[in-house]
Amino acid sequence: MKFLFILLVCFSIGLFAQDGEPMHDHSKMEKMSSKHHSMSHASAPIGIMGSMHHKGFMLSIKHGFMKMNGNIFDGNNISNLKILEMPNPLGNMPTNLSVIPQSMDMKMTMIDAMYAPSNNLTFMVMATYASRDMKLNTYSPMMSRGLIGQFNTSSSDLSDISLSTLFKIAQTKHSKWHGEISFKKSIGKDNSMAQALTPMGMKMNMIMPYAMQPGDNSSSLVLGLTNTRELKEGMIWGTQLKRKMVVSKSSWSFGDQTELNSWIQYPFSKQVSISSRLKFIDQDVLSGSNALIMAPVQTANPKNYGGTEIFFGLGMNINFDVLPGGNDSIGIEILKPVNQNKNNLQMKTDYQVIIGYQKSF
Repeated sequence: MKFLFILLVCFSIGLFAQDGEPMHDHSKMEKMSSKHHSMSHASAPIGIMGSMHHKGFMLSIKHGFMKMNGNIFDGNNISNLKILEMPNPLGNMPTNLSVIPQSMDMKMTMIDAMYAPSNNLTFMVMATYASRDMKLNTYSPMMSRGLIGQFNTSSSDLSDISLSTLFKIAQTKHSKWHGEISFKKSIGKDNSMAQALTPMGMKMNMIMPYAMQPGDNSSSLVLGLTNTRELKEGMIWGTQLKRKMVVSKSSWSFGDQTELNSWIQYPFSKQVSISSRLKFIDQDVLSGSNALIMAPVQTANPKNYGGTEIFFGLGMNINFDVLPGGNDSIGIEILKPVNQNKNNLQMKTDYQVIIGYQKSF
């Protein structure tokens, strides 16, 4: 998997290096700028974050939904019976894992505002609201390990705020690439509580495991590099590399993350474009811990986080003029995992859906 990631990075660098000669003809540049203005809503799937905006303002709202179902161990499916045989690394009572996640729904709503004083520079502020719902089974800690019951936990909060600067690095006849520097601050609670069904058959309020927390109280620096290249009239090939690095945390934080996307955007008509995308994610294990998170469940173990995933997505963007000023667009994208090599024992991702609306001024 690491080899595949290195190969994709090298491929992206090769793509950047193949750009043609810089355009010195101002009339051609103006035509190209006008052309990119008209394609600004169609040059990337709705799930791609950090696309530059043409001169002016843009507002957008995006809503993402992710479904997780079942569990995997080192990338392979695992049954509840096998999980019950695993030791509880956080305590001696019970000696084995006794609470098992069955499904999880995660929703994220992202609102961002962009201002571009010129075609070479864009400023962006974004806020994210996240909610999580998990269904779990609780089993007897000994003897037959029979099912005691099922319970649900949930959390919701304003998760994080980020400030970004996007800047053009180079532009040629058929290619343009830009950089991104972002500061991301997690502001959601990192100690939210919920009522859980214990292996002793009692209901107890306790701090939820890391996966259910709205935030981790960390600050992160995000560096990005994006290339969009016109293959032929209207068809765009995009590649984006991002690295998120935690620069400060309290007691714990989710691991650093590298994300690589490559997509093709094809104009189906003047108003409609369709896209396909490959998404690669490599995330480190959780850093630090909270001593009060110690339930006999896999999500309480900091080692059961991070790993690599590859997704394939299909999307559609529709441009239209409804509200005053025109320049409206909506998009939808559906992603399915094609490879999940997550660290140790984790829930299995089923699918993701992203829908959004954008308006330029």
